[in-house]
Amino acid sequence: MQETGIGKVTHYFGHLGVAAIALNSPLSVGDTIHIKGRKTDLTMKVDTLQVNHVDIHAAQAGANIGTRVPDQVHEHDVVFKIAA
Repeated sequence: MQETGIGKVTHYFGHLGVAAIALNSPLSVGDTIHIKGRKTDLTMKVDTLQVNHVDIHAAQAGANIGTRVPDQVHEHDVVFKIAA
């Protein structure tokens, strides 16, 4: 499986289990991502995307999105999209 860097985690909201991510490539609901950092190694399927608290299906490069994550992530973790 090939991984392509698509952004970085800018914040983690622990009380919500949500990661804020600054994208440099498009991302859609249903995509599989890998979040990797010094303390983080998490692979998951994207089931929610939000911009400004509004649910969306896809986000373009340059967007700052929020997505629910099953475990803690950290600022500056790199987000990769996995091509099937």
